[in-house]
Amino acid sequence: MTPQRCVLLKYGELVLKGRNRGAFERHLLHNVTHALGGGEDDPRILQRGNVLAVLSRLPHDELIRRLCEVIGISVVQPALRVSKTPDAMISAALQLLHEHIEHTDTTAEPPTFAVRARRRSKKFPLTSDQIAVQLGDRIRREMDWPVRLDAPDIEVNVEVDYREVFVSVERHRGQGGLPVGSTGRALAMLSGGFDSPVAAYRAMRRGLACDFVHFTGAPLTGPSSAYKAYALARELNRFQPNSRVHVVPIGTAQRTLATAGSGQLQIVAQRRLMVRAAATLGHELGAEALVTGDSLGQVSSQTLSNMATVEQASTLPLLRPLVAWDKEEIIAEANRIGTAEISKLPDEDCCTLLTPPRVATSTTEEQLSVVEGRAQIDELVAKVLANTQVMSPADMGESVAPEERAPVAD
Repeated sequence: MTPQRCVLLKYGELVLKGRNRGAFERHLLHNVTHALGGGEDDPRILQRGNVLAVLSRLPHDELIRRLCEVIGISVVQPALRVSKTPDAMISAALQLLHEHIEHTDTTAEPPTFAVRARRRSKKFPLTSDQIAVQLGDRIRREMDWPVRLDAPDIEVNVEVDYREVFVSVERHRGQGGLPVGSTGRALAMLSGGFDSPVAAYRAMRRGLACDFVHFTGAPLTGPSSAYKAYALARELNRFQPNSRVHVVPIGTAQRTLATAGSGQLQIVAQRRLMVRAAATLGHELGAEALVTGDSLGQVSSQTLSNMATVEQASTLPLLRPLVAWDKEEIIAEANRIGTAEISKLPDEDCCTLLTPPRVATSTTEEQLSVVEGRAQIDELVAKVLANTQVMSPADMGESVAPEERAPVAD
């Protein structure tokens, strides 16, 4: 067998799944293929127990980058796939180590190394310990590097399978979690801030495929917040097969709530309006839950009382992945997943429209029902959803609205 470059993907908690593990694996295989833009024969994915070996014509660095963004994988490990012989194994290890030193500081002290061997096939002529000793001695003599079994600078990993041997000298951290789509679908309420994109990402890590809904203050505000939502959704779609953004203008409805005498209840009334509209849209899209970026106590609308009042307006379960996170934790995660720079951009947030001087921090559904009755809330929800625009972040800049509703007369 001619040595082949590949990337090994190691499962995370997927390993713990029982009889339904196959369903999780099918979602993972689909997501890996999608991430690599797979055609008929590329990528080629080999299943080896709890490991996937991916072979692709993509440039190796690009292949690794894309695989590191697939949720459901704990370790991304570039490797050489070689024949199942000791000589092929040793040659592969030396080749990878020579390539490694070409990209490191040669004036530094010689690195320490260790060999970690795992033999899934017992028909291989060497045991795991013998592989480590024989390969380690060859590396020590040829590279003149010292052995260090605890915390070495370089680990040479050898995995002997039933058909081939995989040799690697580097590992990258994967996203972990469960494969996107393996636990259902959700509709994520996406604002332009730090919180909601992180909440959507955390929901994806629990296996939820997320579509997005964004509420704008139009016609009372400009399009800047919608542009941010498109950009955030496009960034989040690195972690899942492409989903779409549903942009819902609620500026006129917000004014209706204000003229209905909402007063200090305005913010909570707006939140209930958004949740009602999102739940209605979610049912149409086949979503099984809504996802929000609420963090307990962060702002006035996110007191325990107000969160309960808002949740009562939803006909879908309301998931809050960040409920116990503080702002520093949220911003750190936003930086890690790549949404922070977009969230920092200025926009016109619909939530700041018509904000009263004092905001109620303790509300009940009965209080809000009075305001919503005056505003004829069911008709209001129908009106705002009638003007929904749909856009695919993959086609950013091209307006796509195949499912626009017929307008509702004022």
